[in-house]
Amino acid sequence: MLDLDHSTHRFMLELDPQKDYRQRNPLSSPEPPESEGIIQLRRAHYLVLLLATVAATITYQAGMNPPGGFWPDDRDGHKGGDPVLVTTHPRRYRAFFYCNSAALVASVVVIIMVQSKHLTSSAVHKSHGLEAAMILDLLSLMAAYAVGCARDVSTSLHVVALAGAVLVYVVIHIALFTLDHKGDSRGDDKEEEKMLKRRKVLLLLAILAATITYQAGLTPPGGFWVDEDVPGGHTAGYPVLSTGYPRRYATFFYCNAASFMSSIAVIILLVNPNLYRLGIRCYALYVCAVAGLFGLMAAYAAGSSRHLRTSIFMISLVAVVVTFIILLLLAFHFKFNKGLGLGSAHETKETPKGKEGNKKRYTKRKYLMLVGILVASVTYQAGLTPPGGVWPDGSDGHAAGNPVLRDSNKQRYRLFFYSNSVSFLASIVVILLLLLDETLFDPKQELESDDLHLLWVAQSSILLALLGLLWAYASGCSREWKTSGYVVALAVAVLLYMAIHVALSCHDKKGKKTPQQDGKSPGKQCSSEDGEGKLERVQSEINTV
Repeated sequence: MLDLDHSTHRFMLELDPQKDYRQRNPLSSPEPPESEGIIQLRRAHYLVLLLATVAATITYQAGMNPPGGFWPDDRDGHKGGDPVLVTTHPRRYRAFFYCNSAALVASVVVIIMVQSKHLTSSAVHKSHGLEAAMILDLLSLMAAYAVGCARDVSTSLHVVALAGAVLVYVVIHIALFTLDHKGDSRGDDKEEEKMLKRRKVLLLLAILAATITYQAGLTPPGGFWVDEDVPGGHTAGYPVLSTGYPRRYATFFYCNAASFMSSIAVIILLVNPNLYRLGIRCYALYVCAVAGLFGLMAAYAAGSSRHLRTSIFMISLVAVVVTFIILLLLAFHFKFNKGLGLGSAHETKETPKGKEGNKKRYTKRKYLMLVGILVASVTYQAGLTPPGGVWPDGSDGHAAGNPVLRDSNKQRYRLFFYSNSVSFLASIVVILLLLLDETLFDPKQELESDDLHLLWVAQSSILLALLGLLWAYASGCSREWKTSGYVVALAVAVLLYMAIHVALSCHDKKGKKTPQQDGKSPGKQCSSEDGEGKLERVQSEINTV
């Protein structure tokens, strides 16, 4: 028996979306609705596929560029191009290699399983096989980071202790929260949907921190010593900053490690379907996410510069960011307390207008979050590994580990550094503002103009971040001002093209005859013309069937 074509059904739904024409037509067979198990299976597939893709990316890069660097020549019994740690720390290198490879293999296996319908059956889903594989993947990542970022056992244990401290804090926070909120009431469908949206946001933030801090911890700013014959008593494979700037390197190391371990701990908790709901309700996971962002800012301030004046400037910018966030918290806390004192007028049900506004707000917040994460990722990596590279040794009057561009072209380096730093901090401000907006916004209330202040500030901050990113690229991608001017001119040309396109589009719309000039309402005219044309096409296809 023939079935009604999908295009025909689409035309019918466009005529009247409230009706299902396939059920009324005897030739049609209605599609059964998806069960709750299938929906849960798709959510699990989305989660593990995202995590596996990110884990495979960072472990592949770390395997190709292992910590410690490579030997530049064949002297002293080693071979040029071989990893330095193979000679200096063979056991540590083997531990890093196998843990990193295990994470990569587990990620690839999970991706293959998700793509295959036979391997991801309901039995695998009920036994949480994919989630167990991802937890093994994340634990392998933690082990590889702890082994590869340090050169002694005590430092590696300190790094692992950071992850344990985060997990203990979350468990204690959840335990204290459940004392007053007994039971695990998941609530209705709207509450569950809100939990899933917040889970996605926290997952994106954790993935951001884990991605950029994993590679930064294994290959820190300043590079590694690759020659043991240079006077100074350093060892090949050790970070250059640990010898020339020990305090600065220690600050960067522990801040970066804290951000990485907290993000991995948050991801492990988000994988568990029982713990993440409690962690979101008591805001424990939000605290970990915010702590990871502040760890990123501190690591950037310590690792991107080598001078006290520059570090003071960065710390001042971070202090301004913290003060700005605290003032916003106090302002909104005062506003909400004042609103609650007005009575139960705010305790209203969600109206259709408010529901539509909530969707637009969520969409805008999601786009701003994605752009903020993108800018923060690229600027963090560019700040720690500036264009031009770093000096490999301390000969010819310059210090090992310092940026080459700073000594060869100081004005261009300063322009790149400050533009990149402003862009990075502005993107962090955007992420913090969106987290604040998500935790303070009540979806049961209608949207008002005052409720959009946080999103307006976030949108302005993301514009500043993008402008800083463009200016940093123009100053860092070339060594001549003429070439940098070409990059800026390209940006201006793109803006002019868009402005001309919008102007021509508006002019074409004004030149056309509007429905009001014919004495007909626009809705009726469009519905009659479109409806008649679609109805004729539908009838012709039905006759053909």
